Amino acid sequence: MTRRGCALLLATLVLWAGAAEAQAVGYRYWSFWDRDGDRWTYASQGPSTAVPSDGDVQGFRFAVSEDSADATQPRGTATFATICARTPAREDRKRVALVIDFGTPKDAPSGETPPPQRTACATVAPDATTAEALASVAKPLRYDTNALLCAISGYPRKGCGEPVTTTDNTAAKNPDDNDTGPSLGLWAGVAGVAALGAAAVWQSRRRKNA
Repeated sequence: MTRRGCALLLATLVLWAGAAEAQAVGYRYWSFWDRDGDRWTYASQGPSTAVPSDGDVQGFRFAVSEDSADATQPRGTATFATICARTPAREDRKRVALVIDFGTPKDAPSGETPPPQRTACATVAPDATTAEALASVAKPLRYDTNALLCAISGYPRKGCGEPVTTTDNTAAKNPDDNDTGPSLGLWAGVAGVAALGAAAVWQSRRRKNA
């Protein structure tokens, strides 16, 4: 490999790295969670079909995530006793503690600022769904045609589960985020090819000088 060939290969790899950085990294959406003891578990049903029991704690988190395994959990450790402390029990109603986490600026759509995280104690009929409990304390809600929850308390103003690329989110990342650019493996690969190219140039020169 000549010096020019090595340089062209490196340039191609750098361009490829930039293109890889612009690929979709996930989707911006509201995820739905159940509190199991002191930890969150991703809900197995959607809020429109889930029917919580009296005393349950459920949460919503707005964030950019790849899928359910990668979804970001609601923050905070407030318990049912704390959230519903000022809401008396009633025989004909149930109380559902809700944690609504609007996320961080880095996950917010362009031009929007997430409201502060909040909790609420919803008092609803015994057969009410989570969606009904949420609607009683956090209107307006917005859904798409497939019943996907798009907005809570009007946030975000638009969009619903849209794909997000790294370039979409780069400017809004926090300074202490761990993502500082292309992955270590990617640059290690580039460095490895560079080393091979340099070795090829050295071998070529050695043969010419022999």
